[in-house]
Amino acid sequence: MDFIDQLRVLASRITAIKDLIQTEEATKNSMIMPLIQILGYNVFDPLEVTPELVADVGLKKGEKVDYAILKDGKPIILFECKKVGAELNISHAGQLFRYFHVTEARFGVLTNGLVYKFFTDLEQPNKMDDKPFFEFNILDFKDRDVDELKKFAKAAFDLETILTTANELKYTRSIQNRLAEWMLNPPEDFVRLVASDLIGNRRFTPAIKEQFTPITKRAFDQLIGERINARLKGAMTSESVAVTAPDPIEAPTETTAEVQFNTSLEELEAFHIIRAILRDLVSPRRIFIRDAQSYCAILLDDNNRKPLCRLRFNNLQKLRIGFFNDKREEVQKPLDGIDDIYGFTDLLKATLASYLSDQEAPAKQ
Repeated sequence: MDFIDQLRVLASRITAIKDLIQTEEATKNSMIMPLIQILGYNVFDPLEVTPELVADVGLKKGEKVDYAILKDGKPIILFECKKVGAELNISHAGQLFRYFHVTEARFGVLTNGLVYKFFTDLEQPNKMDDKPFFEFNILDFKDRDVDELKKFAKAAFDLETILTTANELKYTRSIQNRLAEWMLNPPEDFVRLVASDLIGNRRFTPAIKEQFTPITKRAFDQLIGERINARLKGAMTSESVAVTAPDPIEAPTETTAEVQFNTSLEELEAFHIIRAILRDLVSPRRIFIRDAQSYCAILLDDNNRKPLCRLRFNNLQKLRIGFFNDKREEVQKPLDGIDDIYGFTDLLKATLASYLSDQEAPAKQ
């Protein structure tokens, strides 16, 4: 199972149990230790993962850090753990700060089992920074977050590689957060700046601010949406993904003119989820999408005789996915959200397997 798939499995399990967890110890056992293990470290080997590592810090005796990951007998990553849902303010990282100062570890992690904040000493050597350079949310992560987390895995861990990118990552994330705030609530100075060429010599009055603030917000939203759409369609073009005419299984139309359809972002996201689900059976390049007026068909080998499913997302308030039974009749299933497609993993794999030749089909266990 790939690294990202292991994270998704853990995320699903945490979603199911997080409201039942009442203590810090339970948070460690059911949420934090599994993630450390996904990183490739043996949580049952005290020479690799030491719980409650003790050290004397100045006048304080017997200071403990919840977990220390060791390499060649020396700490490389320290974990300070809180109960699930607890706030992760810097004031809650006192022991992590103190222990960071007296060990050779260059990374400290403050976590509540859901969010992991990674610290190092970018500002002053051997003194942990007040702000993390990287944050990972097990219930809300993107591919780029997985790429950064993977650098801390046992098989990939390289101190210099992480430190080289940590500084840029820290400031990039900070700027992204600021821009995200501006998208939701553009500050007056920013609205004034973007409106300056449009209002000419007129004074920036409260009335002009009131006029241009919602316009600035909409412009932000449209720009981001267009960029995302362009990136997704560009990626699909590079992979030779067909977004063409309707699946011939549908009743033929009276006109032979070529019909153009706009594949939505939701359909593209679902398409890539299905590719990810089936990638251990066939190359993702063999999974295609065809847009039609009332649905998107997901096909094996761009062959309309090998439909894997149909995405019926025209009504975004009532998402549905369709599968074909033995009589070639479509059976539609409701979706509360696009991620619910993962719940049909077995059905998708079984449908795919029915189209594969004996040479291609995976061996039965």
